[in-house]
Amino acid sequence: MIGQVEKLQTFPVKGLSAVAHDRVDIAPGEGFPGDRVFGFAKGNSGFDASNPKPLPKDRFLVLLEHEALAGLKTRMNPATLQFEITTQDGKNLVFDLGESDGQTRVCQFFKNLLSLSDEEAPFFAQAYPHRFTDVSVASHQMMNAISLLNRASIEELAEKAGTYIDPARFRGNILVDGWPPFAELDLVGKQLQLGDITFEVLKRTRRCPATRVNPETAERDLDVPGLIRRYYGHMDMGVYIEARESGRLEMGAPAKIL
Repeated sequence: MIGQVEKLQTFPVKGLSAVAHDRVDIAPGEGFPGDRVFGFAKGNSGFDASNPKPLPKDRFLVLLEHEALAGLKTRMNPATLQFEITTQDGKNLVFDLGESDGQTRVCQFFKNLLSLSDEEAPFFAQAYPHRFTDVSVASHQMMNAISLLNRASIEELAEKAGTYIDPARFRGNILVDGWPPFAELDLVGKQLQLGDITFEVLKRTRRCPATRVNPETAERDLDVPGLIRRYYGHMDMGVYIEARESGRLEMGAPAKIL
């Protein structure tokens, strides 16, 4: 079965906007470049940058609890730590997260936006190569896993449910088109090839209530996990993969199930 890579994207800041890429350089076991290397941890999260440990996703500002985050358009420059937010009403805010003042101001913005308590008031978190991926709590390997989606799976679910389902709800790194629906779920422990790079499929991706949030309206308008369970008897959409070799992956590259 041969499809093609339709989209490549990273989420520099956990819970916030995606960045699309035409190409990325992949290395074995190192995850998707630049993905979820920053986050906003809650004040009572227990995160310590000097000794980073994987923590449950609800210790951070994420869509699971804060759907209003979907209404923001954010941009992060990893080299300069310049961080921009465009709000739903069109205001453009700029913060220098390399400076304590910039961190204080952006954290106050999020505290006000999300009506957080003083105990929950967030702080800017980074501790590269630590990543703030949802499955980091499973293992170091899973912390660096890459998430892959199959467009046909999403479209078949949407057809059964009788409504459009935006692939953006699932916040994957790689979107593949041209495979049969849900073919990816049968690949755990097997290999696939994207471009010239061989990957191993590590695990199916179980979907959480964050996918209920509409990425355009920032409203919880569709019980996606419930729909998957109703029609398929599980709550899985997409898989986690790991590269077995280095290489450059480009948009439009063939996607082969080996």
